[in-house]
Amino acid sequence: MPHRPTTDIDPRVLGALLHRHGWQRHGPTTGHYTRWTPPGPGTRPTSLLIPDSRTFPDSDDLIAEALAALARSADPGARDILTGLTVPSDEIRWTPHTTRPPTTDAAPWTTHDHLQSAARATLLAAALAVHTPARHHGARHRRHARALLDPVLISTAPGARALTAFVPVHPGRPLTERLHHALAATRDAVDYQRATGGPEAFDTAVAAGVSHELTDALITLVHGTEGATVTLAWAPATGAPAGCATRPEPVEFTPGDLPVLRQAGARYLRDEPPVPVRLTGTVVRLRRPTPHGPGTVRLRVLTGADVRNVRVTLDEPAYRTAVHAHLAGLPIRLSGRLESSDGFRRLTGAYGVEAVEVDEAERDRLIKSLDEDDAAD
Repeated sequence: MPHRPTTDIDPRVLGALLHRHGWQRHGPTTGHYTRWTPPGPGTRPTSLLIPDSRTFPDSDDLIAEALAALARSADPGARDILTGLTVPSDEIRWTPHTTRPPTTDAAPWTTHDHLQSAARATLLAAALAVHTPARHHGARHRRHARALLDPVLISTAPGARALTAFVPVHPGRPLTERLHHALAATRDAVDYQRATGGPEAFDTAVAAGVSHELTDALITLVHGTEGATVTLAWAPATGAPAGCATRPEPVEFTPGDLPVLRQAGARYLRDEPPVPVRLTGTVVRLRRPTPHGPGTVRLRVLTGADVRNVRVTLDEPAYRTAVHAHLAGLPIRLSGRLESSDGFRRLTGAYGVEAVEVDEAERDRLIKSLDEDDAAD
């Protein structure tokens, strides 16, 4: 990853990143320069001299020397510091807690894939909530959420003991802010239910971004560990957004929280109501067990619902309409309810099924949009 020119780097931002990653500051609190050494016991060969501002004639040289030293440093946080300087980013860190050695067969949690899966699921849940808070998102809004996650850079610490996501402030700040509120609301709701036995705090937590997807992600994060912590830190160049703590406290979840998280996730899944829609889609699959009667159709959704595919059972006349539309290369339009129990991939109570006439230009546009969706997946 290329580094920003040294003239673009604020020494105060560099100092904040060094402090965040455990580097030790030496010398008086007031002065023109400060010296930093890596964390850990003993004497380390790396030592950085950082100017307090850019007003000194040797500022560029000192910052360039510091960046070169960080690039050579064996400290695991050095790479993250350089990443934070490249693009102003919020940092999200997932840290599992376990006393078992990472090579033990009984600790599959410590593998890179498991940790990364939990982190990505957490980010996806937050991105879905940025678009629209919901108890259960299912297959809805996935395209928008993935677009929000595209600029996020994920870095795994040596030994896969921790993982950090760098979320660029532009356009990713809404993602970090939503996750900040959602994690705090989840922690409060878990504590409330464990203390009182009542799940109602999870109802109000939905507005903060808590969902079936987030509880599932946290279950994955904690399962097989002695606990796990999620820590957020705002980009030093921009600071905290309005309504958020300047230095958010780490949010920890433990195995004792798992029963409550599972109950909340199941409740979210069960209670999300069906969504009435009128959608247009192309027929991609037809299935009928007998020559006559109702049949099942799979549609690639073009408009009317923010899901990629839906399945729908049609009575015989409607199924015949779908067959004729498929043979003619035409989309169909129909109304019904998207059911949450199948991730909003199933349409029930279908009615008003009709083929949609489109001209050649519109057909080419629809085919192009489907090809773009395939490429995105």
